[in-house]
Amino acid sequence: MNSAKAPSVYIIAEAGVNHNGEKDLALALIDVAAAAGADAVKFQTFNASLLATARAPKADYQTRTTCADESQLAMLKKLELPRSWHLELQAYARVKGIEFLSTAFDVPSLEFLGSMDLPFFKVPSGELTNGPLLWQFARTGKPLVLSTGMATLGEVEQALAVVAHGLAFEEEPASMDEVWNNWSLAASRERLQGHVTLLHCTSEYPTPPTEVNLKAMDTLRAFNLPVGYSDHTEGCLIPVAAVARGAVMIEKHFTLDRAMEGPDHKASLEPGELAQMVEQIRALQVVLGDGVKVPQVNELKVRKVARQQVVASRDIAKGAILTREDLTTARSGSGLPATDLWALVGTISQRAFSAGELLER
Repeated sequence: MNSAKAPSVYIIAEAGVNHNGEKDLALALIDVAAAAGADAVKFQTFNASLLATARAPKADYQTRTTCADESQLAMLKKLELPRSWHLELQAYARVKGIEFLSTAFDVPSLEFLGSMDLPFFKVPSGELTNGPLLWQFARTGKPLVLSTGMATLGEVEQALAVVAHGLAFEEEPASMDEVWNNWSLAASRERLQGHVTLLHCTSEYPTPPTEVNLKAMDTLRAFNLPVGYSDHTEGCLIPVAAVARGAVMIEKHFTLDRAMEGPDHKASLEPGELAQMVEQIRALQVVLGDGVKVPQVNELKVRKVARQQVVASRDIAKGAILTREDLTTARSGSGLPATDLWALVGTISQRAFSAGELLER
């Protein structure tokens, strides 16, 4: 069994659109994420006019948390992260010792982020079935993290097939038949190794506990890729539980104040809660250990006094044939292990023993 220390869980503090279109608020969110000990702070980069049409409806949770009469397009326009902010936010994050990330929702935004030296790209759940955009993500050559909210297992496989095609070809596929033909090749599937991480996710804000379904993480491992969890539940319990179930990456929305106006604040952690979640995940990973079942360092002394050895249950004369009734076990700190008792029955005592005395061979 491999006893190497497991890599640290990568924690993404998802600022998303919780900056509300205010640069000072975006900078404050970076401060909070860094202070909490997250590995990265992530925003969202999009052109609202490319992302939604004027007739696109809002999700129910967006209607509940923003002006009900406002269109999705109007809401998104107010939540755009201006391109002119990006480099400043990235530089500020680096000063604070945290990685800057952002998710692209359209090709021009992806091309823009491609100029920023980001360590990887996160594909949001809503774009998992957007083959043309997903293919462009793959063509960047960057490692990808695919969130799988709302998806069937077949849709996850289709997304991976599109990514595999994008890694192999410079020209877009003419049809999905080309994508699937490429997916049938073992070499094409192997290109995903070390390149793609899957995140289980439920796209409801906040997600009720009955719809979390953490066991779906086990199902996603069928693709032989690292699996993490993007969380939209209230509180810290579920992401910590996901780490206990083997998540290698955790993504969690956070805000300065859940009472703020905006679509995602209500399903986000406040600063103290974010710090608590990070602390609990780090502590949990320590207690999970390496999986090798051996006595721990501090157990070695304990087992000397906690385990029983073979002793005489009554006085035994020299030369006597030992019977089961002559022998018992008790904590003695040294001597023959209790499992040697059976082999002593029927042997000849080499000397006299008093009741309670350690037996010798």
